[in-house]
Parts: sequence; structure tokens; C-alpha cells
Amino acid sequence: MKNNRREFLGITLAFGLSQMIKASPLQNLIDIEMSEKKLNILILGGTSFLGPHQIAYALKRGHKVSIFTRGKTIPKIHKELFSNVEKLVGDREDNLEALKNRKWDVVIDNSGRKTKWTEDTAQLLVDKVDYYMYTSSISVYYPFVGDDFSEKRPLVTEIPKDATQDEKPTYEYGVMKATSELATINAFGSQRSIIVRPTLIVGPGDPTDRFPYWLARLKKGGDTIIPGHKDEVVQYIDVRDLAEWMIRLLENKAAGIYNGSGPGFEMTTNAFVHGMHSNFNSPVNFIQIDDLTFLKENGIIGIQPWVIQLPKYAGMSKSDNSKAIKTGLQFRSLSETVIATNEWWNSSAVSQERRDNILSSERSFMKREKDLLKKWHAKKN
Repeated sequence: MKNNRREFLGITLAFGLSQMIKASPLQNLIDIEMSEKKLNILILGGTSFLGPHQIAYALKRGHKVSIFTRGKTIPKIHKELFSNVEKLVGDREDNLEALKNRKWDVVIDNSGRKTKWTEDTAQLLVDKVDYYMYTSSISVYYPFVGDDFSEKRPLVTEIPKDATQDEKPTYEYGVMKATSELATINAFGSQRSIIVRPTLIVGPGDPTDRFPYWLARLKKGGDTIIPGHKDEVVQYIDVRDLAEWMIRLLENKAAGIYNGSGPGFEMTTNAFVHGMHSNFNSPVNFIQIDDLTFLKENGIIGIQPWVIQLPKYAGMSKSDNSKAIKTGLQFRSLSETVIATNEWWNSSAVSQERRDNILSSERSFMKREKDLLKKWHAKKN
């Protein structure tokens, strides 16, 4: 999709220049396809998963970047680029001094984990930046009941009184994201606010073990459970696709609300698993367990990036991304995501302990898989 003639020429030019000069990390990223309008971007956060990819693409496009963090997290990806980034230190809880008396073109709020944090930064920056982009989540749609998961779907803004203890964390996160969206719009108005609601984010730098679990599990091979019906769907988005699209939204001043989900077509869970496995040469015996009662009784609610189609989660993988696609959201192939994530997973950026634990820790589904298969075969026989 991206291997067009312009990019080929850009790569060729960059290669030629690299033979004449010793390139810096930033120069290695630059190609001929830079943005016409150079932006001064402030990222609240920026050192974790999504932020470094946004920074890499923003610098590639010729923009300037400042980040505001507590100064504690060391980037695990693109860390060589942070010498080209202005680093502001503070705390969104009680210390925003570094943001005062400054101006930027746009701000990206990646670290909004409390509604008050978004309220405080939005109010502080309302006259200092043109656009405020808030990184939200499709969790604002919980419970995922029904068929319409477009951006017009009503948000969850309070926890129902009858919510169970198991449900409360999901409700709390959804409410926090929804009310933070509202805080953004209340301060900047709908014409200066950009709200992005990603689905499960995957790719290089993933701080969770959800997607990497499948890399390790399929590489290992053997009897492997595929939970749920074969025609269930899965949604995910490569962190690079999300990051690059978000920067382009800012360049285009595309105010609005968007579901940041992929892929670009309806992918079944079986297609997802088989597509990932095609990148490995391991013998795998896939075993479909499509009995929802059995899955629920044995605590198999979900092995991300999909969840079993229980009533309140049935629509979690059905967010409507048509609006995002119309504004330029593009998708790498699953194979590209697997290859890049696998390369990162087996690099020095990931500890050997983490790699070892992904299949052997007490929390790993792999630890339960053999016993579950015994139960499943006994039930069928």
C-alpha cells in the first residue's frame, strides 16, 4: 500500500545521501514526503507506546515536538529520536508549571488517565494552542450491546447502580474516557477538538502481553485453542497506522470524533490466527472451542485482541471506522504488523524474563490450555 513511486524515490534519495554524510537518527527518518505546514506539537505523555511512534512520524514530516512527562519513563522504542524533542517535566496531578506561558499549534493528550487532568490542561492551554487532540478509547461505548458503533453512539458517562464488581473497572475506564472527551470539547469547542477512539492497539513497543502472546504461542506450535465461533470478528490497529493518521489529522485541522479501529475489512478471529501463523514455520493443531457456555464456565472471556461474544461484549469488535478511513486512515497488512512486532519482541528492548514469562507465568493462558483441552475433549466424548 505504501510502496508507491514517491516513497521509492524518497528511499533512494535518502540512501544516496547516507553514503555521502554520516546521518543523524533524525536524518535517517527524513524522506521527500514532508508536510507543507510545519507544526509545533505538544504531546502530553509521549514516552510510552503510542507517543514514540507519533514523534517519529511528526519529525519525519518536519514538525517540532515537545513532550510533557514526569521524566520517569525511558522510551523503549525510537529512543534515539528523543534528542530531537523538547522535554518538559511536571505532573498532571499537581504541577503544570512547565506548560504555562508557552504556545503550540496543537496538543495531543495521550496521558489523560483522569478527567481532572484533561480539564486542567485543556483550560490552561485553551488560548495557547489551536487544536486539542484527546486519545480516548472505544470503551466509551461500553456495554457493547447493539449494532450501531458509529461515533454517534451515546457514551457511558456514569456507572449504573446495578453494575457488578467485575463490571465496575470497565465502566470506570469508559466513564473516565467519555467525560475526558467532554472536558476537551467543553474547553475547545467542537471546531477545535479532535477525539480519537482507538480499539486494541498492537505493534512494536506494545507494553502489554496481549498481542505478543500470540506471536510466542504460534511460534511454539502444538495444540492451540481458538475460542469462540469461527465467524466472530476481531478488530485491532497497528500503532504506526494510528500514530501516523493522528498526525495527519492535525495537519489537516480535521476537527471531529473518530473511531480509530482496523483492519480495513471484516476479519474473523480464525483469519486473524491463521494469518499470524503464516509468518511462522511451526506445526500447529488448531482446536475450535465454540461452546460459549463452556468458555464462560472456564473463565475464557477473551484472549485479546478479541473477546468472546457474551452479551455486553458482543459489539466490542464492531466499531465503525468508515469516517476514519475517509479522512486518510490506512492499514498495514497483518503480516507487516507481525513481522515488525516480532522483530521488536526479540530485540534488546524486551527483557528475556518477559519473553520467558509470556507462556509460563501463572497469568498466561498457556498454563491453562492443556487442562482446558482435556475438559473439552471429555465433554465432547
